[in-house]
Amino acid sequence: MLSPSDKKLEKLDPFYRPSVSKQKTSAEIINEARNALRTVRTQRPFTPQEDQRKLFGPKSSRTPENRPPSSFSLHASSFESPDSRPISGARLSPLELKPKTPTSPTAEEDSFLSLPKPPVDPAKIRRISSARARLFRAASQGALLPDRTLPAAESKKTVKSEETVTMGDSMVKINGIYLSESNAVGNLKSHPLQLTYDGGFSEIKEQEMFKGTTSLPSLLRSGGDQERRRARASSCPSHSDLSRLETTGSKADLQEKDTEKEVDEVFWNTRIVPILHELEKEENIETVCAACTRLHHALEEGNMLGNKFKRRSILLKTLYKLVDVGSDLLSLKLAKIILALKVNRKNLLNVCKLIFKISRSEKNDSLIQNDSILESLLEVLSREDLQMNTEAFLYCVGALKFISGNTGFLNEMISKGAVEILMNLIKQINDNTMKCGVCLPDSGHLLVQVTATLRNLADSPLARRKFLSIGALPDLCTVTEQYLDDKDVCNNIARIFSKLTSYHDCCAALANYSRCYALFLNLINKYQKKQDLVIRIVFILGNLTAKNNQAREQFFKEKGCIRTLFSLFQTFHKLDLNSRKQVGDGGAQAKPQRQPSGVEDVLIKLTRVLANIAIHPHIGPALAAKPQVVGLLLTTLEYKSIDDCEELVINATATINNLSYYQVKNSIIHDKKLYIAELLLKLLVSNNMDGILEAVRVFGNLSQYRDICDFIVQKNVHKFMIALLDAKHQDICFSACGVLLNLTVDKDKRVILKDGGGIKKLVDCLKDFGPSDWQLACLVCKTLWNFSENITNASSCFGDEDTNTLLVLLSSFLDEELALDGSFDQDLKNYHRVHWETEFKPVAQQLLNRIQSHHTFLEPLPVPSF
Repeated sequence: MLSPSDKKLEKLDPFYRPSVSKQKTSAEIINEARNALRTVRTQRPFTPQEDQRKLFGPKSSRTPENRPPSSFSLHASSFESPDSRPISGARLSPLELKPKTPTSPTAEEDSFLSLPKPPVDPAKIRRISSARARLFRAASQGALLPDRTLPAAESKKTVKSEETVTMGDSMVKINGIYLSESNAVGNLKSHPLQLTYDGGFSEIKEQEMFKGTTSLPSLLRSGGDQERRRARASSCPSHSDLSRLETTGSKADLQEKDTEKEVDEVFWNTRIVPILHELEKEENIETVCAACTRLHHALEEGNMLGNKFKRRSILLKTLYKLVDVGSDLLSLKLAKIILALKVNRKNLLNVCKLIFKISRSEKNDSLIQNDSILESLLEVLSREDLQMNTEAFLYCVGALKFISGNTGFLNEMISKGAVEILMNLIKQINDNTMKCGVCLPDSGHLLVQVTATLRNLADSPLARRKFLSIGALPDLCTVTEQYLDDKDVCNNIARIFSKLTSYHDCCAALANYSRCYALFLNLINKYQKKQDLVIRIVFILGNLTAKNNQAREQFFKEKGCIRTLFSLFQTFHKLDLNSRKQVGDGGAQAKPQRQPSGVEDVLIKLTRVLANIAIHPHIGPALAAKPQVVGLLLTTLEYKSIDDCEELVINATATINNLSYYQVKNSIIHDKKLYIAELLLKLLVSNNMDGILEAVRVFGNLSQYRDICDFIVQKNVHKFMIALLDAKHQDICFSACGVLLNLTVDKDKRVILKDGGGIKKLVDCLKDFGPSDWQLACLVCKTLWNFSENITNASSCFGDEDTNTLLVLLSSFLDEELALDGSFDQDLKNYHRVHWETEFKPVAQQLLNRIQSHHTFLEPLPVPSF
């Protein structure tokens, strides 16, 4: 006789009986994800590195005539003289020439009073005082160069005296000494500063002219013209004029400044001038390069870098001449010094081009690393004005792009703030575009280089943390919206996102930016046939929807979401069919592809998105009811074998698996379930274990319908499921056991478990995987419970050996101390405890009670070790 409790157990329904009337909650659906729903993974699209370093690669949407050149010639003559007239956007009005006659001209000057003087550069007139302008005009015919440096006291005496420099046809009088013209020029050339003499200066520093640090300038012939022109000697301003031009300040301050100037003069003559003479010799490259290194250190030591140093023009002229030597190593050293001297406009552009030209060759990467030019380039981007130097920035960032392609530079660039500096450029471009309302072409060219450099930096974990810390992802989305018509910019940013969203933290940050979903749909619609861009957008969407239920919902709610995905699927499905026809027309049999084609790869990523969003409890039923979506998935399984494209077939099957989970009245999956079962048979008989696993999972969902159970038995699929229990693979055993569990709901089909030793294999699964997988152990117990519903004798039901094994196993598994003893890690132990208490323990206790109540003899067996 059975006790009341045993009778109560007898009345329990079989496990996994489908209940259409009961609507599962979202939590229940997610908790049962292993049973039916799962996300799909895929590889990130791979782009091979370009063979040649160019501003714009061979796949650029820009035509050669509509983009800046990557190749150009660069010489010393390309650089502007540092004394040249600055570029001005204003139109200047002409100045009237009003020469003044000296109040007390000398006899030698009388003969020159009637000679007209050329007008002075108006741009320089505006930068100097009227008194200095008079002196400037007086000296405009000749070349001004200081003779020598005098102490402060002697200098003052010189200013007070009325020394006159005269120049005749053959004689020049300087400080009371008469020299012939050849001796005067020779004396100038022997001066340490002669290396700067190139036929005349057009400008001289006003502090040197008016503060008594130099003697009177000598007036020499300008040019070397065969027709010698006479020039009027300039007279030195009086002491009273000087005092009126002095700024307010104490005499101590003036003396201190004079002392500093004397120190600068000594440092210049003793440290800098010898190096400049050495550079002029150009004996060999190594010597010149070493001299450049010493020059840079000396200038830095003497605080002579920057654009405030008065002899900066002398340095630059010497450095520009050395560009023609043509050595990459020397050019790098020259560029580093020139940038340190803070050149601008055309010279800044040319020096950036110089570095860009050097960086185009990979063999120069070691030179760039040794010379630390990175810091100079980044300083240009952070210091100079973007709008004034857009073209210079283009080549500067282009060089950084090439350098960042070498992984050895990544950490150095990131540690020096490359990510922050480049993202600041993007923000400036965003702001300028918003103000102007138009995307300027030059900004687009620059953006291609900036985003390509960020794309290379995104490979580093350190860069990913930088992207997150400065909130870069929304700014990248904004610039994509503004430059939606620029495919190169969109493609680079898509490559950045495809790298970043492969990691959970970056993926979560982008998913939280709600505007990104509409942006990605716009990109798909605009560039639907641009495979290289579309494949990355779809990959990004697959990453966003992989683990974030909110992202699935936000994406699905965007207007035209499913329509866009369906249109994209249809477009590439047709392309894939056409490619197959072309292969068939060629007469050669198509060979199995080891790697999917580009068209197939788009379909792979697209089916992954569909599979991921189908996990959402509201989206899944909606997709299952769309005949277009289900139809394309079934068509994929019809014309594609797993040998043709493994990943596409597996992803399509996984999507059908997720959609088949939902038992809704208008489900297309429900209507076509028998046809789907037929398609899955070819996967079951394949040699691909991943494909077999996906097919078994779909059968696990479909076997909840009676007609599918009949199909399984008719086609002997159940024997295949029993055989899979020997696979020694937990996921395969779990899925196969799920199908057998659904089959045992029908009393007429329970006998199939005895075919092929199904009971013994279930007991072996419980023994092998029970302690580490309580979900699988629970599934085995549920299957055995259904099988033993009408039990009258345990031994006749399970067999003596299996009955005794079950009694020992279940007793030991229900012992908490023994069952959880193997979980040493606290988190893992808590995980096992939840599944053991909520899933396995109630079912195992029921099964154990049933077996014990129908078993009269228990053969003692040793307790198994785990």
